[in-house]
Amino acid sequence: MIENRDVVIITEFDGTKIVVINDIVFKGKQNIDWDNVKEYLKGYIGDFYEISESAEKIYIGSKLSDEYTNSEARKALRGANAKAKANAASAIPELIQIASNPKWEENRKIKHNDMAKYGWYRYDVKFAIPVYDNEILIRYNIYGARLLVNHSHNGKKYLYDILAIKKETSKPHHFAW
Repeated sequence: MIENRDVVIITEFDGTKIVVINDIVFKGKQNIDWDNVKEYLKGYIGDFYEISESAEKIYIGSKLSDEYTNSEARKALRGANAKAKANAASAIPELIQIASNPKWEENRKIKHNDMAKYGWYRYDVKFAIPVYDNEILIRYNIYGARLLVNHSHNGKKYLYDILAIKKETSKPHHFAW
């Protein structure tokens, strides 16, 4: 378990839960050090977290750090979306907790037969990243994403990656609490 994270879950007026990441661990948009992100993620290996909606346990296995930082989907990310994915690593427990709207699909790749014997699940999540101007917080950018979870041969579900990270184009949020 990774300690000293400044992350909270808030509920919007419509009931939507958002994970607010208050501490930017991985700075910069252009040159994210993905090796540092990978090492950070290794701090979760062996942990598990529950989805609040369903009480399902989602485990963190050894494959997460490599897939999260080296997947084709990650390599395609640029700018603010890359920074958002890097910093979402600091909120893995809370993102799992608010995961909703599960969609199941069958495993289609032979290389994943063991790891995803019982298929894949995708869950919707939202998170917020602070935006600063000269070290003064001016707003939060909201991102939608999907947790990709494999249902393994051992019956456990493992977080495999976070995909489809996209900044919401609605009005930026100014949270007050």
